[in-house]
Amino acid sequence: MLRSLHLPLLRFALSPFHRCNPSRIPSSRAIASLSKSPAIAPSNAFFLASSSRSRSRSVSGAFRTCSGGSETNPDGNIAAAPSPSVGNPNIRFCQACGSPTKQVIPDGEEKVRSVCTGCGRIHYENPKMVVGCLVEHDNKVLLCRRKIEPSYGLWTLPAGYVEVGESAAGGAIRETLEEARAEVEILSPFAQLDIPRIGQSYIIFRARLKTPDFSPGPESLECALFAIDDIPFHSLAFSSVIVTLKMYIEDIKAGKLKFHYCTINKRRESI
Repeated sequence: MLRSLHLPLLRFALSPFHRCNPSRIPSSRAIASLSKSPAIAPSNAFFLASSSRSRSRSVSGAFRTCSGGSETNPDGNIAAAPSPSVGNPNIRFCQACGSPTKQVIPDGEEKVRSVCTGCGRIHYENPKMVVGCLVEHDNKVLLCRRKIEPSYGLWTLPAGYVEVGESAAGGAIRETLEEARAEVEILSPFAQLDIPRIGQSYIIFRARLKTPDFSPGPESLECALFAIDDIPFHSLAFSSVIVTLKMYIEDIKAGKLKFHYCTINKRRESI
């Protein structure tokens, strides 16, 4: 289960490829700016709702379409999307000798690092990998309502951090068992979502229930299967979950499931 995942107090704009119903998601939750990687072919682009020829100019409320990589405000003003970045290093003590660290740019490097004042060790901070399952059963998807912070009481896909010694798929299976007491079989990778600002990378797998049995784990208030038209977008926990489910619905309506890649450029309103 994700205990320190990104907070939902955000704003985000949608890809120009996406058509959405803003009434399904609260404006107070929204969100992040999604940008298609230029290295990804259009057939693998996130949301896959249509080609660029069918871009809509804007969507009211929290969701706004983008054009040319910038965000369009309701009054027509254009604000450049923020470039992905992560805050300053926050490793305060050396993991090798316990001495305090200082924030400097080591010789031959370009970024500020946490460097031990005792032994001189350079500490590098790398993104965390989050994995989860989009579990399908009888044309429905399995969601869990969180029993822990952040986002207590909101719905999410079963997901969490990969443990040392397990594969991404193995971690997704374990998280689903822990949060929904459900045994699943992985069908295929569905989406990779990068969130550079907070140093997280997601891999979401499509999976199916081995048996129709599931129940809340110790970190879930309840678990339930939702038809795609009944997904509670007004009470989803995280922008990554919203994005994943939107892509899934687009694929279902198009009659073809694909692998997706996207980047979520978050702008925090508060910490």
